[in-house]
Amino acid sequence: MDLSKILSISGKPGLFTLISQAKSGALIESLLDGKRQTAFANAKISSLQDISIFTIDDDIPLVKVFQEIYKKEDGKDCIDPKSDSKKLIAYMSEVVPNFDSERVYVSDMKKLFTWYNLLNSKGLIDLKDESENEAENQSEQKDSE
Repeated sequence: MDLSKILSISGKPGLFTLISQAKSGALIESLLDGKRQTAFANAKISSLQDISIFTIDDDIPLVKVFQEIYKKEDGKDCIDPKSDSKKLIAYMSEVVPNFDSERVYVSDMKKLFTWYNLLNSKGLIDLKDESENEAENQSEQKDSE
């Protein structure tokens, strides 16, 4: 699963796909409604590939957390992000047993579960590792030549 072109932009709801980059920012497309717009360079833009979840040991990349949820739910949507805080914490404990409860807030969990459900509804979550995706992309490029 490659989340490098999936973006979260501070102040804008939902997630976005990077279409192209320009001097003043980036052309993005909303995963919620498909509308294209410009995200300016001064906006706080984060690629989901670069986001991790704090744990007691090492931080876990968001990709791995999404894959754990995907396995747990057999490819279906996860818990409703609007659920009770105790339910969200219990669910998070099942998915990432050693998450750092002092640094991962309920608001972070809500965002995580909302993102998972959105990406899952668009068919963007799979259990492939990055190395498998790179190998697949290289074979596709060779086939097209």
